Amino acid sequence: MHDLETLRLLFSSKFDTTPTIEIRANGRINIIGEHTDYNMGFVLPAAIDKYIYFVGAKNGLDHFRVYAADLEEYDTISLADPLVKSDKLWTNYLTGILDQYRLLGVQLEGLDCVFGGNLPVGSGMSSSAALETGFATLIKEVFQVAISKPEMAQLAQSSSHQFIGVPCGIMDQFASLMGKEKQLVLLDCQSLDFQYIPCDLGQYQIVLINSKVSHNLNDSAYETRVKECQEGVNILSKYQKGLTSLREASPELVRAHEAELGDTVFRRCLYVTSENERLQKVCDHLQKGEIEAVGGLLFETHEGLRDLYEVSCEEVDFLVDFAKKYPGAIGSRIMGGGFGGCSINLVDESRLSSFIEAVDLAYFEQFKVQSEAYEVKIVDGTNVIKTAILS
Repeated sequence: MHDLETLRLLFSSKFDTTPTIEIRANGRINIIGEHTDYNMGFVLPAAIDKYIYFVGAKNGLDHFRVYAADLEEYDTISLADPLVKSDKLWTNYLTGILDQYRLLGVQLEGLDCVFGGNLPVGSGMSSSAALETGFATLIKEVFQVAISKPEMAQLAQSSSHQFIGVPCGIMDQFASLMGKEKQLVLLDCQSLDFQYIPCDLGQYQIVLINSKVSHNLNDSAYETRVKECQEGVNILSKYQKGLTSLREASPELVRAHEAELGDTVFRRCLYVTSENERLQKVCDHLQKGEIEAVGGLLFETHEGLRDLYEVSCEEVDFLVDFAKKYPGAIGSRIMGGGFGGCSINLVDESRLSSFIEAVDLAYFEQFKVQSEAYEVKIVDGTNVIKTAILS
């Protein structure tokens, strides 16, 4: 984990010059609306105060020189040849962004860059999207590209699809870029229309508990879920004219055709359609200040992700079950793609310290793994900290 000042010093020592631009890219949480984004549904994320910082400057060369401070790894990206994949995944996320800018006709020049921060990898806070959006913002500023934040989110998503090979939705990149202090982003993933929903949780605090577990099933299982949902669309479209995604279906329509869908596809479709309805209820409850009701819907979402969508795991199930029994914890669920990472919890701030201490002890006793707690604040999204670029 590195702060901005340390990254500046690292940049100077690695490249014998000072950075001319600094970017702060956000991680994100998602209150509700998990696995609905690539089904063209609704999501309710927010940018949080966990960051990847980028510091950079042009180098006058025909290649990028990049140092990943948290990993202590260095790599180069040649601009003289067609952009190709590296054996380092983090490099591929950066190269994919460069590839997308080239497709837009941007004339790239050599750049030096150091990045790092306090955003944990594999926690479900989408460090990969922060890597993409931060680097995309760096390139936009250095090469003065006329591109909006929503367009950058689409560019980053296209990079994931075309270069990384992960058919992700747009939520993570959009939330990282478009987040706003004390607001949730209600995003329609079909039209990309969005609005901000005030997030006043009253006496309750958002805390993430990191299971420190990653089962490395995420990418393959993710692709499988995308295909299963599409199978459901293909069947349901025979019974509802104009249906092109699960966003347009209802739980009632899914239940009516359970036999034809088959057990697995039925459960996937029932989860997604129910999750879209839960999200709308959460927005209503937030606007009315009914925070305990929001918590109850988080528990419902976890049950759906565990039993219907099957993307949870024993470790995070344990964390959620612990929260369900703990006084002052009103809601909890697995957050992110699944198979590990964090639970997101709503906890009475008067019980927060004792909750963190108790869940940490119980989790270690059960799994002999040390969990980690993150109290997070909802803040403005990815942006330029400072720039002194000479054209």
